[in-house]
Amino acid sequence: MFFISKIQFLSTTETFLFYGWWQFATCLFAFVALLSIWWHIGKRQKDFGQVWLALSIFCWSISGLVEVYFSNNPNISNIYLDGLRSVLSLFNSLFILLALPWFRYLPRFLEQLIKSRYWHWIVGLPFLFSLLPTLNKMVLGRAAIINELDVYYAVLTLVFLGLVLWHSFSKRRLVSLAYLSLVCIGITLLAQIYKLTGSTINLTLFSAIFKTCLIMIFFALALSWVKELSENTIPVANEITLLFDVVRNSDKVERWVSIGGFRGKGNRKVQLTGAQFELFNQFAELRKNEPEEWLEIRPKNNPSKNKRYDIGDYNEIKRLLFSLLDGLFGRGNWTKEQHLNPLKDSLFELSKKRERKIRLRIPPNNINL
Repeated sequence: MFFISKIQFLSTTETFLFYGWWQFATCLFAFVALLSIWWHIGKRQKDFGQVWLALSIFCWSISGLVEVYFSNNPNISNIYLDGLRSVLSLFNSLFILLALPWFRYLPRFLEQLIKSRYWHWIVGLPFLFSLLPTLNKMVLGRAAIINELDVYYAVLTLVFLGLVLWHSFSKRRLVSLAYLSLVCIGITLLAQIYKLTGSTINLTLFSAIFKTCLIMIFFALALSWVKELSENTIPVANEITLLFDVVRNSDKVERWVSIGGFRGKGNRKVQLTGAQFELFNQFAELRKNEPEEWLEIRPKNNPSKNKRYDIGDYNEIKRLLFSLLDGLFGRGNWTKEQHLNPLKDSLFELSKKRERKIRLRIPPNNINL
C-alpha cells in the first residue's frame, strides 16, 4: 500500500509540474503576442482593451509558476497554493471586466452600464470583497467564511464576457466564431463550477482545456478587430469611385450606388431612396460636369423665399450619409468616430468661406453616371 500511494503521489506531482510549466510558457507567449498586436495597431487607435486582456492571460502565466513552485515543494501547506490560485483568478477576472468598456460592440441593454464612469467601481468593489477574505484565509492559515469567492466572481465575469463576445463576433458577421465563443464560455463555466467539487486532477484537465479555448478566442477577437480595421477603414477621396445605377422592373424602381475603394472583394453596392439618390446624383453631376462649382444649402430662418437653393436642409446630407453607412457596414455596425466623420470628410468638401456651400471631394474621373 505504501508503494502504491507513493507512486500515486509522484504521478500527481508530475502532472501538476507538467501543467505548471505548460501554463507558464503558453500563457506567457500569448501575453507577449497580444501585447505585440496592440503595440503595432491598438496603440495608434488608443485602444487599451487588448492590454487588459493580455494582463488577464499574464495572471495565468504567473499561476503556472506557482504550480511549479508548490510541485517542487510538497511540504508547504496547500492553503497557500489554493490562496494564490484564488488571488490570481480574481485578478484575471478583474482585468477581463476592465477590458469590456473598450469593446466596440456591446449589447444595448449592457452598453450604458459598461460604458459608464462607475464601471471601475462596479467591478472593483466586488473584487475587493472577494480578495480580502481570500487573503485572510492565507494569513490565518484557515478557511474563511466563504472559501470560493473567486468562483462566484469568475462566473459573473463569464456572463458579461459571453454576452460581449457574442455581440462582437455577430456584429462583425463572424457567426461561427460567435457560437464557438459561447461553447468556450460554457466549458469555462463548467470548470468554475467543478472547482467546488475539490477534485484536483480533473480540475487540472478542465483548466487546461478552458484556458486554451479562451486564449484562442482572445486571438480570434484580436484578429477580427484587425480585419475590421483593414476592411472598414474609410478610403481617402482619391481612392473612392462611384457608379450610379437605376434598375427598372415592371412594378418598382431600384436606385443603387456602387462604391469602390474599400479593401476587400469588389465594390460595395448601396440602395438609396429616390430623394437620397437624386441628391447624391446631383452632387456627382455637378462634380463631373463643373468641378469647381458648389451646391448651396438653405440657411436656417431664411427670409428670402424667392431664391432657390440646391439643398433645403443640411439634415438631407446627414440622412444620406446614414443610408450610405447602413448599406456599407450594416445598420448599427458603424460608429460616429470611426465611420461617419471619416466618410463625411472623404465625400464632401465645405467652402472655406463658410458660405453654406458644399460639393463632392471625389475626383471627376472617379465618377461614373
